[in-house]
Amino acid sequence: MQASRLRSSPKIILKNSEETTQPVETIKILRWWNMIFLGKGKFLRQIIHAAISIALRLFFRRIETTNVEKVLPDKPIIFVLNHPNGLVDPALVFVSLPRRVSFLAKSTLFSIPVGGAIIRALEALPVYRRIDADGDMSKNLETFRVCRELLAQNRCIAIFPEGISHDETKLKPIKTGAARIALGALGVRSEPPAVAGGLSAQENYPPINIDSENITTNNEQRTTDIDLKIMAVGLFYTSKTAFRSEVLIRYGEIFDVTPVELDENGEPPHEEVQKLTDKIENVLRNVTLNLESAEELDTVLKAEALFSSVYENLLFKETLTHSFRRLQSLAEKYKLLGQNEPEKMRALNEKITNYENDLKSSGVTAESLSVLQHPTWYVFRYLVLRLFLIILLAPLAIVGAIIHSPAYVFSNFIGLMFKTHGADAAGSTYKIVAAMVFMPLTWLIVALIIWYFFSWQIALLSIPLTILCGYVALRSSETLIDMTVWLKSAWLLFRQRGLFLRLLVERETLQKEIGDLID
Repeated sequence: MQASRLRSSPKIILKNSEETTQPVETIKILRWWNMIFLGKGKFLRQIIHAAISIALRLFFRRIETTNVEKVLPDKPIIFVLNHPNGLVDPALVFVSLPRRVSFLAKSTLFSIPVGGAIIRALEALPVYRRIDADGDMSKNLETFRVCRELLAQNRCIAIFPEGISHDETKLKPIKTGAARIALGALGVRSEPPAVAGGLSAQENYPPINIDSENITTNNEQRTTDIDLKIMAVGLFYTSKTAFRSEVLIRYGEIFDVTPVELDENGEPPHEEVQKLTDKIENVLRNVTLNLESAEELDTVLKAEALFSSVYENLLFKETLTHSFRRLQSLAEKYKLLGQNEPEKMRALNEKITNYENDLKSSGVTAESLSVLQHPTWYVFRYLVLRLFLIILLAPLAIVGAIIHSPAYVFSNFIGLMFKTHGADAAGSTYKIVAAMVFMPLTWLIVALIIWYFFSWQIALLSIPLTILCGYVALRSSETLIDMTVWLKSAWLLFRQRGLFLRLLVERETLQKEIGDLID
């Protein structure tokens, strides 16, 4: 992870150097109170929304959104997302959207005793896949019907068109469900399509309950005057499973859906479905990082991290949006370079690898070499003030670390033991859900112990104090890690000035080579 903390305002207007081709982007750093404020729907839904917001904000060191203001407040929208990280993906979009949204989730989740009830409370809709135990895909007719009715009432739905959560470095082939729902929502149909046995989809399967005063449940004819939009949302993680990693939620292009004539079964023509599916794939690729292999991804990540380290220091850390843009550009340029000048690419990769090895042997990071950007007195004051705060808060931090360590270790163990749910990647999901169970359980156990030895009044007061100690322990450990990295760099400058300056010059040279490749 990057060593320095973000020192920028919550809202940033980002302009690309190529302003003639790149639009202005608005970047927001989400705090837990921002996410809680976005809660919509009934009281239970808002309580779950708040709990998810706090859990995600604690798990991720930074949650950044781009262009979320492009989400129209009063139009029906189908959000299409990539799916790299199980239930964490919909949870992040759920707490960052200013709109009330219903996600399409795999049907097997609804059979989980407690999880199924929570998913229903969040107004998710079941999707039946061939790869799951209950793979009767004809049941999707009822799900599609409810989706169309939601859209007819200017509501929003979200779908993962890849159809599975995965660990691949690029998008999987896009399925046609999103296009079928969108085109079907704009079609005219007086009767629902027939299914096996001569029953309608609504008669053959129980209706899906969605909390809305306006959702129609009859077979009234709908018109094509719905102003339906599709919007691509890309999710990018610095690490999917690491505690206190970072995530970017990138809201991309939003476009209109053109109505088409439905066939006698109420389905849109196959060629129109495929045409819209191709467009969905294109806009989704624009907001995601797509590389052919894990090795290629690792190469691009190392190059970008080295490039961005020139700009990062004690006061400033670049946004994830800046980094993501460069990663996309590097991915494209590396591919071309590998095809046209493979020797040049191998030479650059070798230089980057050798430089990283030099940094590791010196115990510093590329961004910590920017210590020279600040006056010596400023660096000294910066580190001393933070060391003073760490020492001052040490009693709370130590208590918090001791109390919460078992829950932290066990949550990590759960994440390592259960990396998948069925065919889907779900390591982070298990880890976060385990933490949401074991952390409150820890607070309760501490309170019960104090109640046993003292009184219920003191036990009640211990709960917020225990939470505070845990938070102080978390922030103190992060600050201490950051300080250690910068202290090592300052010590290297003091003891081995020649080595420090050589690493600094090599970083500048490599940064220029990578910059030339990007440009």
